[in-house]
Amino acid sequence: MHLIITLIILISAKICSTQEGSIHVSEQSTNTKSTGLYTIEGKIFPPPNVSITPSWFTSTRIIVNYGQFLAFMRKDGSFEIGQVPSGSYLVEVTNPDFFYKPTRVDINSKGKIRARKVNYIQSSAVQQISYPLRYRPQSPFKYFQTRETWRITDFLFNPMVLMMVLPLILIMVLPKMMNVADVETQREIQNRQIPKYDVPELSEMMTNWFNSGASSLNKPDLAGMKTNKLTRKR
Repeated sequence: MHLIITLIILISAKICSTQEGSIHVSEQSTNTKSTGLYTIEGKIFPPPNVSITPSWFTSTRIIVNYGQFLAFMRKDGSFEIGQVPSGSYLVEVTNPDFFYKPTRVDINSKGKIRARKVNYIQSSAVQQISYPLRYRPQSPFKYFQTRETWRITDFLFNPMVLMMVLPLILIMVLPKMMNVADVETQREIQNRQIPKYDVPELSEMMTNWFNSGASSLNKPDLAGMKTNKLTRKR
């Protein structure tokens, strides 16, 4: 009998405590509705295959509207930003080593919260995502540029090298391509390219001039021979 009585007492005490807790929650929700202040919740996931140190939690911050609200995450990665009035907010996660995509959180006057992706190009486009917020690392930050290595293609495609090599290749290849063609076609091309004029060549002029001079010297003087014959007859 004593055991039954103690069990009844414990059950009644537990029921009373649950009722008090429910009353406290209902009072808190009514207070938030009356004051018009709400809470933004979410969770941040660390990068895979990276050892998490205490500095990770201190260096990672949640910023709302470029510093209007600021929060830190708990050990499990969750966070809460309280005392937020209704409106549209840009929630960003800042970390010196990894990049997280920001999200847009809209809270209406009735306390309904909607999360969507941030689109800077088409701000009117709405792409809704799940709420509470979930942040996963996209890519690590690169503060230094990797040093470029020497490659043979950089040398070959250098403008100065191309200016020297291409003319040499053309000089070597074009004559061979011309030799492959027929001799008759080459002559036709030359005849088309070189215009013809009715001007005698210099060599022909010189040969004709010398030949005419030599023939005039070797020709006998017929008039002189006739005068000599007449004088002898007399």
